[in-house]
Amino acid sequence: MTAIHIKFPALTLKAGPRAMARIRAQGLNAADVGTLPGAAGGPKALGIQGLDLALFGEWLPAAPRERSLIGASVGSWRFASACLPDAAEGIRRLGHLYTEQNFNKGVTIGDVSRSSQRMLDDLLDGRDAVLLDNAHYRLNIMVVKSHGRLADDHRGRLGLALGSVIADNLRGRARLSRHFERLIIHDPRLAPPVHALNDFPSRFVTLNAGNLRQALLASGSIPMVMEGVRDLPGAGAGTFRDGGLLDYHLDLPYNGDGIVLYPHFTDRVIPGWFDKTLPWRKASVERLQDVLLLAPSKEYLARLPYGKLPDRNDFKRFMGDAPSRQKYWRAAMDESRRLGDEFLELTANGRLAERLLTL
Repeated sequence: MTAIHIKFPALTLKAGPRAMARIRAQGLNAADVGTLPGAAGGPKALGIQGLDLALFGEWLPAAPRERSLIGASVGSWRFASACLPDAAEGIRRLGHLYTEQNFNKGVTIGDVSRSSQRMLDDLLDGRDAVLLDNAHYRLNIMVVKSHGRLADDHRGRLGLALGSVIADNLRGRARLSRHFERLIIHDPRLAPPVHALNDFPSRFVTLNAGNLRQALLASGSIPMVMEGVRDLPGAGAGTFRDGGLLDYHLDLPYNGDGIVLYPHFTDRVIPGWFDKTLPWRKASVERLQDVLLLAPSKEYLARLPYGKLPDRNDFKRFMGDAPSRQKYWRAAMDESRRLGDEFLELTANGRLAERLLTL
């Protein structure tokens, strides 16, 4: 498909107060970046592949340093791909494998889990130890442990449990502590890049070759779509699921003295997965002080095929016609190179600060 040629900015750039002041005073250099968050969002990740390629394939390697990568769901898969020996190859490989997945009518959650396991096995290809030994990146994978009936994959019981979660979340996000425990499974060489977590029961678990794959699989295991991962090594007994259920867009109290560079699918930070339809549920300005968020502009999105990034509903929308969906997703990945090119141009010519909006 021919690339879409447009004359307006492809990127929206938003910054927290401290990041805004810092960038306006001294610009943005790769050496300033100490942490990168990666949100849950399924195939939307393919729509910003070009941004990931520019960051991990060119910009960040030009100023190597220790960096924390913290992701939920597909965000953790993106960052695991970037930790492979050739980051650009890993990122492209993830896009290819995700696009090649296909589900027929009548697909079960077991089918989706097995397909995801095969995709993960193909992505890592026996390179688990090499990924974990990356010289510069420290991987943090976010998952949740499910309580009560949420630990059950039986459709009826799980549906009732999710109804209770939705009701509690409407009353107040803090009530989700009745249903979930947050886990950050992290590289033992560096503590997770967050201050004390007091909003929900939370704990840190050491990431190693014995739990890497289970952690990645759990981090993307959406209830009613995939089976939960049982008895995650290092985390104890229980059922572990998608980290985005609590931390959809990673509204976290980031620590450190650097810029938190956030390549994202949208210019809004939504706290939890159950907040997607609640416009009043907003991220904390205090937590996002050091964040620089990069997202596709509304004009860019409007001119993509179907006027949007790839999403999980495309599996249903193109049911029985996988070639059309795959063509669409490849076109979105190809076009996303504009996002990366624009970011590299803005940092190279020192004009990034001129484009900043308030986050």
